[in-house]
Order: sequence, then structure tokens, then C-alpha cells
Amino acid sequence: MGEFKDMELSELRKQIDAIDDELVSLFLKRMDVSGEVAKAKMQSNTAVMDSGRERAIVSRLTKGLDDDTANYVSVLYSTIFEISRAKQRKMLSHDTKLADEIKEAKLSTDELFPYAADVAVQGVEGAYSQHACDRLFVRPDITYTENFKDVFKLVDSEKCRYGVVPIENSLHGSVGEVYDLLKEYKDKIHIVRCVRIPIYHSLLAKKGAQLSDIKKVYSHSQAIGQCSEFLALHPDIEVNVCKNTAAAAKMVAESDRGDIAAISSADCAELYGLGILKTDIQNSDNNHTRFICISKKLEIYPGASKIGIMFTVKHKAGSLFNMLARFACLGVNLTKLESRPIKGRDFEFMFYAEMDIYGLSPALLSFLCELDDRPEEFVFLGNYSEI
Repeated sequence: MGEFKDMELSELRKQIDAIDDELVSLFLKRMDVSGEVAKAKMQSNTAVMDSGRERAIVSRLTKGLDDDTANYVSVLYSTIFEISRAKQRKMLSHDTKLADEIKEAKLSTDELFPYAADVAVQGVEGAYSQHACDRLFVRPDITYTENFKDVFKLVDSEKCRYGVVPIENSLHGSVGEVYDLLKEYKDKIHIVRCVRIPIYHSLLAKKGAQLSDIKKVYSHSQAIGQCSEFLALHPDIEVNVCKNTAAAAKMVAESDRGDIAAISSADCAELYGLGILKTDIQNSDNNHTRFICISKKLEIYPGASKIGIMFTVKHKAGSLFNMLARFACLGVNLTKLESRPIKGRDFEFMFYAEMDIYGLSPALLSFLCELDDRPEEFVFLGNYSEI
């Protein structure tokens, strides 16, 4: 009985193989005709996208089918249409502004990342952003700012060549404000490098204070979230948000109170003359924060292995799927996909994506230029390395 079933399965698979051969042959014929359509559109100066024609095709092919089968056919042809449009756009394409900018950046960027530079960092001495800055540069001349937006302002005005800001934490997720600023300063600010640093939080207070003395604790919202389990064990301690962890330590040091504490780094205890009540209070030892180095000028250093982009898609079923399918077809590994609401546009989102690449291939560059030519928003954030 089992042998009969194996033979039956083998025969069915042979039928599928034969059908697949026919499908590929017909698909190639369709793509050839699609190429001829592109030539005709070129002569008549007709747009690649023809939504009415695509709807008519799907309507014709799904007429009389049950709902499930109609949905399967609709998804299949949505992908075919996307591939056909891509081929037509490639045939009709010309050198875009983005392609020129990337080429110029590669030619004009130095071989080595600079050892020294003017760098804007949010916070005060001892902030984790400063540690990230010290990892990126050997001799940074740091300008400290009150908030992340001031970092972007200094870089945009070229008062500082670079800025260093956190973008995501392995425990507490993305820094939404920084993503929003990347959107606000789109086409003005680029990512040129990123760095991942381990984060170890300690509870700092005046020397001589005991944990039982503490009534209030101060820190940045990200640090508070990363230490939520420790704080849950001390429900009587009031939690207060401040600008950053180093600023919290500095405030405690400058206060005359002995019943307040800061969640900050152990380095800040030495820097501001505080005692350490408890070390490693983060929820997990696998706690890392990624920081991006931003620049007004697009700089692409040799060995750049990541690309960051922002984009929108049409507000209709399948739009995001079609976009992601194109990356999959190119063999691109998307390592991050984040969405943020667009202000003033109800339930519409800007997507942020990061991908690992091994050299910017002509096919990927062509696709990025194609995205840059679409009516929807697209921003090339940069081509950079992570250290």
C-alpha cells in the first residue's frame, strides 16, 4: 500500500514538473511581449503604470472563480504585473539623480573613515552616545546638545560634520524620535556608519546612600524600559524620565538630596563622584544599542555592507508585499523593517528598511533608482558599515 502511494506521489510530481515547464515557457513569452509593449510605450511616451489595464486582466481571469481561487490568481498576477513593470521601467530608464549621487559619493569619499572630526552628540559627558562617538572616532571634538533634533540641526547647518544618535536597542526597541527626524530631514541627512555598543546599567546615588534610602530614580525612557524588571522589584521608588542617563547622574551629583538615584553607566559614577548601589540592573546582559553616525554629505566608504532606505507604498492590499517580493527576487536580506505614522495622513505609514549587501550590484542599484523614480516617497539614507 505504501509503495503504491509513493508511486502515485511520484506521478503527481511529474505532472507538476511538466506544468512548471509550461508555466516558465509561457512566462518568458509574456516577458518578451512585455518588452515589446515597453518599446511601444517609449514611442508614444506612455506611462509604464496602467492600473485600468491591470484591473481588467484580473477581472477577466477571475470571472466565475470561487473567492479563494480568485484571490490566489489575483496575488499571482499582482506579482507578474510588478515584474513586468520592473522590466519596462528598466528598458525605459535613464541615469537618475540617485545613481549620480551614489557614483559621486563613491568617487569623492576618502579611503579611510576620519580619525578626528567635529561631532554633535545629545547629552553630557559620560552619555552612552559619547561612548559610541569614541568608538567611531579616535579624536572627536564633541559638541553636546539638549536633544536629538539639535544634533540634526548642527549637522544640517554644517556646524558639525557628523552627529551620533541612538537608533535602536536590543531590549527596548527603536528610538522613534530619531526615525521621525530622519524623515523630517530626508535628502538632507545621510547615514555614513553605525556602531553597536553593549549597555550595562547601574543604580547610582550619593556616596554613603543605601538602596533602602532611595525614593526617586531618574533616567532616560529607554534606560528605564531596559531596567523594568529591577524597578518592578521596588514599586515604592518613583520613576522619573530625564533627557539621558549621564544627565541623570549629573543631576543626582549636583543635588543635595541623598534619597534620589540615577540609572546610568558605572563610568558616570567615577565621572560625577557617585556611589554604585547596584550594578547590571538591565533586564538582560544581552543589551546593546545601535548608534548611527549622520552626515549632511553622502559618504560611502570602502567595504560598506549595509543600505538604509525610507519609502511609502500605495495604501492598498498587496502593495507592501509586492515591494518586499522585489527585494527577495534580488536575493537581498532585509534585516530591519520599521513603520512610523506619517503626520497629517491618517493610517498612512513611512517604512524604514535596512539590508545587508555584499557590494552594491547593478541590479540592486537599478531597483533603487526605479524606486526613486516612483511617485511614492523614497529616500536613500546611505550605504555604510557597522562596527
